[in-house]
Amino acid sequence: MKKIILIPALFCLFMLNVASMCSSDDDSSSSQDPTPVINTATQGTWSVSSYVDSGTDETNHFTGYTFTFASGNVLSATNGTNTYTGTWSVTNDSSDDDSPSNDLDFNISFTSPANFADLTDDWDIVTYSANTISLIDISGGNGGTDVLVFTKN
Repeated sequence: MKKIILIPALFCLFMLNVASMCSSDDDSSSSQDPTPVINTATQGTWSVSSYVDSGTDETNHFTGYTFTFASGNVLSATNGTNTYTGTWSVTNDSSDDDSPSNDLDFNISFTSPANFADLTDDWDIVTYSANTISLIDISGGNGGTDVLVFTKN
C-alpha cells in the first residue's frame, strides 16, 4: 500500500520541479536598472561591517577605514593616515546566470595593498538599502564564497 501512495507522490514532486524549471522569473527583455544602487552608494560614506573570504572572517583588515563611492567611478578608502584609491561601478550583467538575486554586479577594483586588492571582484548584490549594501561572490576557481557588507556611517 505504501508503494502505491509513494509513486503518485514522487510523480507530483517531479512535475512540480519540471514546472518550476520551465517557468522563469528572469525576463530577458527587461533588465535591472543600476541607478538606484548607484544613488544609494554615493550617498555618504561607508564602512566594511563584514568581509568573509571563503569562510575566514577578514573584517579586521578594514577596521577604521571609511569608503567613499564617488562620481566618476572613484572609490577611496581612508583611515586618516592612509588613503587607497580604486574604482567601482554597478553594471547590468544579464549574461551571468549564477547571480542570486538580480542581474546587477557591484564591481570593485583596488590594485594595492593586498588586503584591499582582495576586494577586487564583480560582486553580486544580495540586498541593498539606505544603510547597508550586502554583496556575495562565488568563486569559479575554488568554489569558495566571499561575503562583503558595507554599512553606512
